[in-house]
Formats: sequence, C-alpha cells, structure tokens
Amino acid sequence: MKFSNGYWLVRDGYALDSAVQFYTAERSGDELTVVAATAPILTRANMLDTALLTLKLHSPLPGVIGVKVTHFMGAVERGPKFELNEGATGHVTVTEDEERLVYTSGNLSAVISKGAAWSLDFVRDGKRLTGSSFKAMAHVRGPEGATYMREELDLGVGEWVYGLGERFTSFVKNGQVVDIWNEDGGTSSEQAYKNIPFYLTNKGYGVFINQPEKVSLEVASEKVKRVQFSVPGQNLHYFVIDGPTPKEVLTRYTDLTGRPALPPAWTFGLWLTTSFTTDYDEATVNSFVDGMAERDLPLHVFHFDCFWMREFQWTDFEWDKRVFPDPTGMLKRLKDKGLKICVWINPYIAQRSRLFAEGMERGYLVKKPNGDVWQWNRWQPGMGLVDFTNPEACEWFAGYLRDLVDMGVDSFKTDFGERIPTDVVYHDGSDPDKMHNYYTQLYNQVVFNVLKEKLGEGEAAVFARSATAGGQKFPVHWGGDCYANYESMAESLRGGLSLGLSGFGFWSHDIGGFENTAPAHVYKRWLAFGLLSSHSRLHGSQSYRVPWVYDDEAVDVTRFFTKLKCSLMPYLYDVAGEAAENGWASMRAMLMEFPDDPGCETLDRQYMLGSSLLVAPVFDEDGQVTYYLPEGRWTQFLTGETVQGGSWRKEQHDFFSLPLFVREGSLLAVGANDTRPDYDFADGVQLGLYSLQDGAETSAVVRDLKGAPELTVSASREGKIVNVTAEGSGKAFSLKLYDMGAAASVKGGELNADGTVSVAAGSASVTLVIEMA
Repeated sequence: MKFSNGYWLVRDGYALDSAVQFYTAERSGDELTVVAATAPILTRANMLDTALLTLKLHSPLPGVIGVKVTHFMGAVERGPKFELNEGATGHVTVTEDEERLVYTSGNLSAVISKGAAWSLDFVRDGKRLTGSSFKAMAHVRGPEGATYMREELDLGVGEWVYGLGERFTSFVKNGQVVDIWNEDGGTSSEQAYKNIPFYLTNKGYGVFINQPEKVSLEVASEKVKRVQFSVPGQNLHYFVIDGPTPKEVLTRYTDLTGRPALPPAWTFGLWLTTSFTTDYDEATVNSFVDGMAERDLPLHVFHFDCFWMREFQWTDFEWDKRVFPDPTGMLKRLKDKGLKICVWINPYIAQRSRLFAEGMERGYLVKKPNGDVWQWNRWQPGMGLVDFTNPEACEWFAGYLRDLVDMGVDSFKTDFGERIPTDVVYHDGSDPDKMHNYYTQLYNQVVFNVLKEKLGEGEAAVFARSATAGGQKFPVHWGGDCYANYESMAESLRGGLSLGLSGFGFWSHDIGGFENTAPAHVYKRWLAFGLLSSHSRLHGSQSYRVPWVYDDEAVDVTRFFTKLKCSLMPYLYDVAGEAAENGWASMRAMLMEFPDDPGCETLDRQYMLGSSLLVAPVFDEDGQVTYYLPEGRWTQFLTGETVQGGSWRKEQHDFFSLPLFVREGSLLAVGANDTRPDYDFADGVQLGLYSLQDGAETSAVVRDLKGAPELTVSASREGKIVNVTAEGSGKAFSLKLYDMGAAASVKGGELNADGTVSVAAGSASVTLVIEMA
C-alpha cells in the first residue's frame, strides 16, 4: 500500500507519525523495550501533543530477532495468530554505550542509534545487512479514521528479493507490489493461492512478517531502495532471520514456523485423475487404470475429482450412487490393483448438501453479524462455510473424513480455502480479516490430522491448493489452475520455486495444464518436468489426461519418465528427508545451492532437484533449451556425457530427454525398482560417484520407508585412491564411478567387468579402497 507521493511527499489524506529519534530503553530478561519519538525532543515542550512508538525486541531462537512496533497499546489484538516455536531463552546479550544499544542473538545484532537521527540496523559480524532508517518506521493515519503500521527495510545495491509464497509473477520480486491475500486467481495473474509473509534476499537474511491478515508490500517499488510492508491497525510484528546462506535462513524460518512433514513414499509416484468436468463412472476409471497397466505405465495413485459426489451437493461426502453404486467395493478393487486412493473435498457446504441443515442447526457454519448463516451462490448454490474455529465443527467435519478413510480413501485433495469472506463472525471471535488467510491452515490441519490418526504417523498426505505461513507442515501442495501451454508451464515453475523459498518442502502441478487441452508436444514436454518434480499428477479440467489420448509417443514418454522417477526414489526420498529435517525444498531454486554464483541469482527456468541433480525443463515445441551450468564438472545423467560448467549452454532435445545433470562430487543413489515409488530402497541400490576431485569427500543416505537412514555411504579421494565406507543395511549394493577414470583394483568388494564395484550382502559395515588406473 502506497503512502508516499514520490520519495519526499506524503499522499493526500494520509499523515505519518514516523520514528525520528531514540528516547529511552529498558531490558527485562531477554526482551528489550525501546521507545522512539516521532518528533525531535529538544525541550520539555516537545513532549506535549506528540506520539511515541514502542518497540519490543525479542529473540525466539538464536539468529532470529523479532521487532514488535506498537502505537496504541490499548487496541484489542484478536486472533488468529501463527503458531510459532518460541521456546529458546538465555541466548541474548544486550550491550549499551553512549552512542548505541546492541541486541544480539547468535551472529545477528539489532543496533539502535541513540543519536539525533533514528536508526535500527541489523548487523552480522560487524556488517550491516538491512535496517529501518530515519522516518522508515511509522504509524499512519488515513482517510475515514483508518490507521496502519508501516516499516521500511533497506535494500543494498544488487540485492534481490525472493519468496512471498507461490507467486507466478517474476521470480525476483524487486519492483513488484505484493498483497498477502489468498485468492483463486489461477497461475497467470499477480494473485496467489499461497501467500506467505516471508521473503529472503541474496544478501543472506530473511524477513518474516508475523501478521496473518493482509500484509501489503512494496518491494523496491514505492521506494526503490527499500522493502516496505504495512498492516491495518496499531501493531506490526516482524522477524529478521539470519543466514548467511539461503539454506540457513530457511532452516531458521522453519525452526520458527514448523518443518514440512515427510510425506509417505507412495505419494511420490504417478497420480492420475478423472479430471474435473469430464464424464466418468467406474467403467471409465477402470479403463484408465487398466489402460495404464496394459501399456506398462506405472500408476500409483488414482484421484476422484469433484463429481464423485452429486452435483449441487458439494461437499456432502457421499458417493453419487448413480455412477458409483458400490463405492466400497470399487475402492477395494482398485486397491487390489496396487493403487492408493485420493478424493476431492473442499470446506464449502452447498445448501442441497445433507450437511447444510445439520451444520446450521448445530452452529457449525460461519455466520453473518446478524446471526444468519453466511451464504452465496458462487461455486455451489447457497454455499456455506465450515467454521473451523469451533472445535465441535472440526470434529463433525473430521467424522465424515474418517468414514471415507475406513472405506479405503488414503488421501484428500483439499481444494479451495481461498474464497473466505470478511463480513462474518467466527465461533471463537476471530478477526475475520486475519482469518481470511489463516482459514486454510485450520482446514488443512483438520484433514491432515485425520489421516495421521487413521493411517498412522508418517502416512498422512493431503493435496492442497491454498496455504499460509506454517502450511508447510501439511504437505503436499500443488500449483492450482494453469493453462495448457508453455507459458503456464513456466509460470508454474516460478510459483513452485518461490514457494520453495518460503519454507515449503513439496510441490506439484497439473501435468499438461489444467485449462484447455494441450497440444501433444506441450503434454510431452510437461511430462518430463512433472515427473522430475517433487510430486507428479496428471489432471485436467474438461478433458482426460491419460497419455494415449494425445499420441502413441506420449505413452512412451510417460513410461520413460515415470520409470526414471521410480528408479531415482532412493535419492529423492533422502531429499525429502532433508526437507523434513532442515526446511529445504525438494525443488530448489539455483541460488539455494549456489548462493555465491551471481549467475544463479535470477534463474527461474531450471532448478536443483535436491543438491545433486540439475533439471532444465524444455519450454519449446522444437526442443530448444538454454540453461546455465555453474562451475564444476557436470555429468548428463541420461547419457553419461561430462561437461565443464561455468557457462550457458544451448541444446536441442527430443521428448525423451532434457538437461538432467549430476553435480560434481555427488554420490547418487539409484534404486533397483523402476515400477514403484515405495520399495526397499537399500536392496540392490547402485551408488554413482560423480567427478569426485582429489581432496574432496561426499556422502549419501538411503532411507527406509519411514524416512530413517538405513544405509549411509561416504567417499573421499586422495590422488588415485578412493576410500568408501558404508554403514547400515547389510544389503548388497554396487558402486559406479563417473568421470574419474577406470578402477584398477578394489579391496573390500568385487570389481566387475562393467566397471562397477559390488559389495556383498551380510555386512552392516563395509570399507572399500579403490585404486584408479
């Protein structure tokens, strides 16, 4: 929201009480209260008819400093609030001299000038990262009695801003106006389904604005050397989060807001759906499932979209008996074919639903201020909204979900959660403006917890469209309604990379596009991208997405990349474990892995799949692709060709190929099963050791299906000698060297004719010494 008229002036109708001078400070435990004057205090006369801003500095975790700015303390702060992990104490130091106050947590310090001009600087190891300068922090008085709190944090030369949720606009957010307000806007606009009030920069820090309501940001837009953020009311709370690397920023951010849960391994396989408004019944479903099997196309999850329920009755949790007369039997028959089952739901209750009268009578639906149930005719006639602030309503909603799980459902696609009104009253008195974004958190939490309760720890996964800060705890999320063209394929990737830089570990998108029907060449290119994503789903709106409706080659491309993904599961599931343990996205923007390479700072058409695999999707009918390889040796995974990085490359690829490179020094685990995502990853696993340089070392972890390390392998190189140690499973595995020359001899294993080294089963601890020719 803009309050300025250019750089110097204030817009008509607005007045600012800005921090201009330090007045006083007081420490209590780990908290420091600072008072800033909004006019110079030179004499006692200046203490009359003025405003003060009160800052409370605190630190919930080492390396994280919170700043809460208050104008009028008497304003009632109604919920909801983000659930934060704020347990750490005793790690703060405060020092003071005549010139400044220094509040330090970890390597991060907040430095407040006690001089004539107000400043709040955030410093790491003596170097300023950002800060709130003279008149940047302000209470704003607007038209018709509106009030706001505003902060402006400086940007340096060449500093880029990333994140703020799943945004489909430019990957670098500089120059953009961003409103943190969940809306159903598709993937082709500035609106977003997943608005996260958190950003990080290439300068090695992040900022989390701890406000669930609409946060308005001007990112190097209103004032081009600052990020401005504002909220209505009398309080503003934000955290500055230290790095210095993007990974460390995200680890601390998810320390604060919650780590992504680890999805079960089966979710990483191929999902196929009925599509949205297509005609389907059990025969149609079977034709899809059997058609995949007949064509040797591995399929792992089948999803029933909206019309598994009767029209005009969404959501009522009842199968439409006209087309699914035996749902329990049908689900059993599908599960006997080795499939998991997902069904579509939303938190909206149509007037014709069996749940509406029940929910209305019991007070489980969101109400208007006059006591009526809030309703409208968008999406479903007479649609109401479940009030998830009411514990009894949550249990009511959960009860119907439990019935479906008992019937055989394994997951729920938790659609919508964005169209949340603000002219309403909630059971617990929550502020409806704050609930607009936060509603999706309560919705997804209820569904996720039912799955965890019924299926067990580690078996819960939703397929969610909307989210707010903390939503990463309830994966998986998908990108929403995209068009069936290359432009939407690219904007979807931008959204996923931005979401990954906002603390979310797992992300998917509709392969082939949701709206319209893609030409066969778009579908085939999207298959490669989609099956080298965290999660992979074939889904559309008005047409089916089974590959044979496109052409015969699409069938072969589907088979090729689905089997490739299944074989990569030992590596991908370890990447997933890193997301759950550290808060790092599975699909990582290049700058996450190469923060010191300026060439990676703006890349948004390629990504790292974990730390070892570089993926550059092809967004061109003819197969032309231009991509950047950072410094080092890189090996094309599909061909074994090795090239030197540090430059841009332009290539042409057929539909069975794309730039898929293994990073220098990687130890990459490839499984023995290419038909399922959920197998014993350690059994017969092959470890590829890629371009390990003299003096370097590396490691790989192969996990079990619960995410626990089962096999840990480390390798180091000294000249022509490669030392390998393995701890764990006691299962046989093999090792293959890439771009390192041929092995002449090996101790502790068997050197095979094809150049691989075999390690026999039966030992939980193995040491190999490989001498290169």
